[in-house]
Amino acid sequence: MFFEGSEKKAEIIVDAKQISLMNDLADSFWQTLVQCCNAHILSMIKNDDCKAFLLSESSLFIWHDRLLIITCGNTRLVHSVEYFIQQIGMAKIKQISYQRKNEYFAHAQLSSFGDDIALLGQYTNGKAFRFGELDGHHNYIFHQENDFQASKADKSYELIAYQICPKVSEKLTNVGLSGKEVREFLQLDRLLAGFIFDDFVFEPFGYSINAIKGKQFLTIHITPQASSSYVSIQANINLIALAPDFLRILAPKSIDLLSVNEEAFNQLTQQYLPKEYISKSLFQKKLSNNNLVSFANYILPQTVFSDAESLDVNDASHAL
Repeated sequence: MFFEGSEKKAEIIVDAKQISLMNDLADSFWQTLVQCCNAHILSMIKNDDCKAFLLSESSLFIWHDRLLIITCGNTRLVHSVEYFIQQIGMAKIKQISYQRKNEYFAHAQLSSFGDDIALLGQYTNGKAFRFGELDGHHNYIFHQENDFQASKADKSYELIAYQICPKVSEKLTNVGLSGKEVREFLQLDRLLAGFIFDDFVFEPFGYSINAIKGKQFLTIHITPQASSSYVSIQANINLIALAPDFLRILAPKSIDLLSVNEEAFNQLTQQYLPKEYISKSLFQKKLSNNNLVSFANYILPQTVFSDAESLDVNDASHAL
């Protein structure tokens, strides 16, 4: 069974003097925005600083001055960005960033990164980059080209785990698995003390959780099937420092790390990543909006042969 875990992500920063996304927009606005990309809201948690919506495909976070939306599967996230632009207006928007990573089955997607930024180009000028080798794991990033300058304190992190340990995959595909069991397995109460959680176990497989504490957030999305296992962890707390815990639990064969405005990226990866993970690619660039983007792909060298995967030549989905 196949599900595209690779995600698309958009961040929009607004002028908080003109609009508060938490106070001035009803939840119905966000319901419509999410529906524009063929997803829907499952549940919501909030505090004074943040609203976190758990989606049928990933997550939406709202602060007073910005939103972050992450979607997976066959969603067309750019349509939600377009809806926001049309409803709010470019005059109230300070910066748009749009990110898309390489997919397992790109041919099954409804659009390409090029299609998406062509649509955004109808509303704003921008620049686009690829972080990572074209024949390996990589991320495409587009950002609006204007006079906006990001704060160095505005940090974010991504940790993506591929080919998780077979025992972990088996655990996370157990029939009747509860959210409490997954949280305990991931040790989230220990790692995220003081956070409030909202999670969902999908049928037949899959798991998502949002966690917030003040302005801090963390979200995890798991596609546990052994044939295409994928775990996405994204946060504005230091995931590089938490990497040893997650890698010990998941034991993946390969990982990606991406950070924005973490100037100590190299030092932190050398300090925290287990030495058995070998760097395959390393990319870094300071963008004109003042964001410092760092991306690295690591592999765990294999010493034992695996069997070839048997494929169904009559599979109607043609996901070969």
